[in-house]
Amino acid sequence: MINSKKRLLKLSVLSTILVCTACNDTDFFNEYQSVQDGWKKDNVLTFDFESLDTVKAHQSFLNIRTNNDYPYSNLFVIVKLVPPEGNATVDTLQYQMANADGTMLGSGFTDVKEHKLVWREKIKFPKKGVYKVEVSHAVRNLNEVKGDAVLKGITEVGLQVQ
Repeated sequence: MINSKKRLLKLSVLSTILVCTACNDTDFFNEYQSVQDGWKKDNVLTFDFESLDTVKAHQSFLNIRTNNDYPYSNLFVIVKLVPPEGNATVDTLQYQMANADGTMLGSGFTDVKEHKLVWREKIKFPKKGVYKVEVSHAVRNLNEVKGDAVLKGITEVGLQVQ
Protein backbone atom coordinates (compact mmCIF):
# COMPACT_ATOMS: atom_id res chain seq x y z
CA MET A 1 0.00 0.00 0.00
CA ILE A 2 2.80 2.41 0.89
CA ASN A 3 4.66 1.63 -2.37
CA SER A 4 1.57 2.34 -4.46
CA LYS A 5 1.10 5.69 -2.66
CA LYS A 6 4.74 6.58 -3.36
CA ARG A 7 4.33 5.62 -7.02
CA LEU A 8 1.16 7.68 -7.26
CA LEU A 9 2.90 10.65 -5.64
CA LYS A 10 5.87 10.33 -8.04
CA LEU A 11 3.52 10.07 -11.00
CA SER A 12 1.61 13.16 -9.83
CA VAL A 13 4.80 15.17 -9.41
CA LEU A 14 6.09 14.09 -12.83
CA SER A 15 2.74 14.92 -14.47
CA THR A 16 2.69 18.36 -12.85
CA ILE A 17 6.22 19.09 -14.06
CA LEU A 18 5.35 18.03 -17.61
CA VAL A 19 2.18 20.12 -17.66
CA CYS A 20 3.95 23.20 -16.30
CA THR A 21 6.77 22.95 -18.80
CA ALA A 22 4.32 22.54 -21.66
CA CYS A 23 2.41 25.61 -20.47
CA ASN A 24 5.59 27.72 -20.48
CA ASP A 25 6.12 27.15 -24.21
CA THR A 26 5.49 30.59 -25.67
CA ASP A 27 6.94 30.03 -29.14
CA PHE A 28 4.78 31.25 -31.97
CA PHE A 29 7.42 30.10 -34.49
CA ASN A 30 10.69 28.22 -33.94
CA GLU A 31 12.70 26.69 -36.77
CA TYR A 32 16.36 25.85 -37.39
CA GLN A 33 18.24 25.31 -40.63
CA SER A 34 21.51 23.39 -40.78
CA VAL A 35 24.50 24.93 -42.53
CA GLN A 36 26.81 22.29 -43.95
CA ASP A 37 30.56 23.04 -44.06
CA GLY A 38 30.10 26.64 -42.90
CA TRP A 39 27.63 29.38 -43.77
CA LYS A 40 28.28 30.44 -47.35
CA LYS A 41 27.97 34.17 -48.14
CA ASP A 42 25.47 33.52 -50.93
CA ASN A 43 23.38 31.14 -48.79
CA VAL A 44 20.37 33.25 -47.76
CA LEU A 45 18.36 31.29 -45.22
CA THR A 46 14.60 31.75 -45.56
CA PHE A 47 11.99 31.22 -42.86
CA ASP A 48 8.26 31.41 -43.68
CA PHE A 49 5.48 31.60 -41.12
CA GLU A 50 1.83 32.58 -41.11
CA SER A 51 0.58 35.34 -38.83
CA LEU A 52 -3.06 35.32 -37.82
CA ASP A 53 -2.76 37.74 -34.89
CA THR A 54 -2.44 41.34 -36.10
CA VAL A 55 -2.51 42.95 -32.64
CA LYS A 56 -0.20 41.09 -30.26
CA ALA A 57 3.46 42.10 -29.95
CA HIS A 58 6.12 39.37 -30.13
CA GLN A 59 9.75 38.91 -29.16
CA SER A 60 11.97 37.64 -31.97
CA PHE A 61 15.39 36.02 -31.83
CA LEU A 62 18.03 34.66 -34.12
CA ASN A 63 19.39 31.45 -32.64
CA ILE A 64 22.89 30.66 -33.85
CA ARG A 65 24.72 27.43 -33.04
CA THR A 66 28.50 27.60 -33.28
CA ASN A 67 31.39 25.27 -32.62
CA ASN A 68 35.05 25.90 -31.81
CA ASP A 69 35.82 26.58 -35.48
CA TYR A 70 34.09 29.98 -35.33
CA PRO A 71 37.02 32.41 -35.82
CA TYR A 72 35.53 35.78 -34.84
CA SER A 73 34.43 37.55 -31.68
CA ASN A 74 31.36 39.02 -33.37
CA LEU A 75 28.78 38.25 -36.05
CA PHE A 76 27.20 40.58 -38.59
CA VAL A 77 23.89 39.51 -40.14
CA ILE A 78 21.40 41.04 -42.53
CA VAL A 79 17.76 40.22 -41.76
CA LYS A 80 15.06 41.04 -44.28
CA LEU A 81 11.39 40.87 -43.26
CA VAL A 82 8.99 40.52 -46.19
CA PRO A 83 5.33 41.02 -45.18
CA PRO A 84 2.36 39.58 -47.11
CA GLU A 85 1.68 43.08 -48.44
CA GLY A 86 3.77 46.23 -48.37
CA ASN A 87 7.45 47.00 -48.28
CA ALA A 88 10.17 44.78 -46.92
CA THR A 89 12.35 46.04 -44.07
CA VAL A 90 16.04 45.24 -43.70
CA ASP A 91 18.10 45.20 -40.50
CA THR A 92 21.89 45.00 -40.38
CA LEU A 93 22.84 43.66 -36.97
CA GLN A 94 26.01 42.99 -35.03
CA TYR A 95 26.28 40.53 -32.16
CA GLN A 96 29.13 39.74 -29.77
CA MET A 97 29.88 36.02 -29.97
CA ALA A 98 33.01 35.67 -27.79
CA ASN A 99 34.73 37.29 -24.83
CA ALA A 100 37.95 39.26 -25.28
CA ASP A 101 39.96 36.16 -24.31
CA GLY A 102 38.34 34.20 -27.16
CA THR A 103 35.99 32.02 -25.11
CA MET A 104 32.66 31.66 -26.84
CA LEU A 105 29.56 33.17 -25.29
CA GLY A 106 26.25 31.33 -25.42
CA SER A 107 24.91 28.32 -23.63
CA GLY A 108 26.08 24.74 -23.78
CA PHE A 109 28.57 22.47 -22.06
CA THR A 110 30.33 21.08 -25.12
CA ASP A 111 32.14 22.80 -27.96
CA VAL A 112 28.72 23.60 -29.50
CA LYS A 113 27.26 26.84 -28.16
CA GLU A 114 23.78 28.23 -28.66
CA HIS A 115 23.52 32.01 -29.00
CA LYS A 116 20.04 33.47 -28.50
CA LEU A 117 20.32 36.88 -30.15
CA VAL A 118 17.55 39.47 -29.97
CA TRP A 119 16.36 40.46 -33.44
CA ARG A 120 13.35 42.66 -32.63
CA GLU A 121 11.49 43.33 -29.43
CA LYS A 122 7.74 43.98 -29.47
CA ILE A 123 7.42 43.22 -33.17
CA LYS A 124 3.90 43.16 -34.60
CA PHE A 125 2.69 41.53 -37.77
CA PRO A 126 -0.09 43.93 -38.83
CA LYS A 127 -1.32 41.95 -41.86
CA LYS A 128 -2.68 38.42 -41.83
CA GLY A 129 -0.78 36.11 -44.13
CA VAL A 130 2.61 34.55 -44.75
CA TYR A 131 5.68 36.49 -43.66
CA LYS A 132 9.13 35.67 -44.99
CA VAL A 133 12.36 36.31 -43.08
CA GLU A 134 15.64 36.11 -45.01
CA VAL A 135 18.92 35.90 -43.07
CA SER A 136 22.42 36.19 -44.49
CA HIS A 137 25.78 36.85 -42.90
CA ALA A 138 27.90 39.93 -43.60
CA VAL A 139 31.14 39.00 -41.84
CA ARG A 140 34.43 40.24 -43.27
CA ASN A 141 38.00 40.46 -42.09
CA LEU A 142 39.32 43.75 -40.75
CA ASN A 143 40.27 46.21 -43.53
CA GLU A 144 38.74 44.01 -46.24
CA VAL A 145 35.79 45.05 -48.38
CA LYS A 146 34.84 41.60 -49.61
CA GLY A 147 33.06 39.44 -47.03
CA ASP A 148 34.03 35.91 -46.04
CA ALA A 149 32.92 33.47 -48.76
CA VAL A 150 32.37 30.79 -46.10
CA LEU A 151 31.84 31.50 -42.43
CA LYS A 152 33.30 28.51 -40.58
CA GLY A 153 31.99 27.36 -37.22
CA ILE A 154 28.29 28.11 -37.77
CA THR A 155 26.35 24.84 -37.68
CA GLU A 156 22.72 26.00 -37.51
CA VAL A 157 20.74 29.20 -37.80
CA GLY A 158 17.28 29.51 -36.31
CA LEU A 159 14.44 31.99 -36.07
CA GLN A 160 12.30 32.10 -32.95
CA VAL A 161 9.24 34.28 -32.47
CA GLN A 162 7.53 34.23 -29.07
